[in-house]
Amino acid sequence: MNVAQTVDMSATVHVLRQKRLQDDVDTAIPEKYEGYVPFGFYKDLMTIVQSNQFFPVFITGLSGNGKTLMVEQVCANLKRECIRVNVSIETDESDLIGGPTLVDGNVVYRDGPVITAMKRGAILLIDEVDRGSNKLMCLQGILEGKPYFNKKSGEYISPKAGFNIIATANTKGRGSEEGKYLSQILDDAFLERFNVTIEQEYPEARVELKILKPLLNDDEFAENLVKWADVIRKTYAEGGVDEIISTRRLVHIAKTYSIFRDRQKAIQLCINRFDEETKNSFSDLYSKVDEKVAQVYTVAPAVVKHPQDDDNGNKFMERGSYDEGVRYSQWKRYNLTKRGAREIKKNKK
Repeated sequence: MNVAQTVDMSATVHVLRQKRLQDDVDTAIPEKYEGYVPFGFYKDLMTIVQSNQFFPVFITGLSGNGKTLMVEQVCANLKRECIRVNVSIETDESDLIGGPTLVDGNVVYRDGPVITAMKRGAILLIDEVDRGSNKLMCLQGILEGKPYFNKKSGEYISPKAGFNIIATANTKGRGSEEGKYLSQILDDAFLERFNVTIEQEYPEARVELKILKPLLNDDEFAENLVKWADVIRKTYAEGGVDEIISTRRLVHIAKTYSIFRDRQKAIQLCINRFDEETKNSFSDLYSKVDEKVAQVYTVAPAVVKHPQDDDNGNKFMERGSYDEGVRYSQWKRYNLTKRGAREIKKNKK
């Protein structure tokens, strides 16, 4: 009698888990910036963060107007962790979500800033988000506030209460028409996941005075700088000049002045980043605002309106010259000088 032999065909399954790097990062609460002056959306942003709700915010505005600092100071005052990640065109999923890394000769999995913020209930600050590529689409599910399955680690992560995402950008995710910023066109589906978009402007003159006066200990200089920046910004808004003086640039001037105690030198060093014509135009304008500062650069050549000039921008020219570059640079300087004289006259009344 033959007895059938039973063979166990079941497979042996070994569950292999990659070693994980323990999250031993210290608290990520930003330091309070002494002398910070709240303005703009600050109070409303504090209300959003205090609510502990998941409410993604997109903050857009020109460079140097305090977008990132506002977010950090809201978190500092509320003692909330803020994990900041700076985005570039090279930023990919591993930079954001995490991935394998080598530690002491062993391959271990390290959480990225996004997962770390989710687990700790922190504010995720995505800085310069409009510099990113389509690789940012890995955040789609996370931007909905839903649990996230991390395919790299096999974890299913539910965000801790208080987790929120705040993004800052110089554009609205539609690129930069002027070419001032290396911004990208972001996917509309990505942008739609932000509940609100905040348009951050430069602070009002009275606010900038509060920012500068403690740094300068020279109220007259602070008032002149604010007046100077205001004229340039208004001219920029009208298309009269290509560059602008930001609040950050004013703070740079104040800090430079605190070292050299020389108004002229502080301004000169801090506007050297601009092209020659813009630098000269800004310098000429400041010399008209502040009688104590002599002109640093050569005074603009005499300009006249030529009978054949049109009204499309190339209006002014050096006597005897038809060079378009000269005409345009003089037109820029004329715009600043004209507005500057008008503002100075108005303030003297």
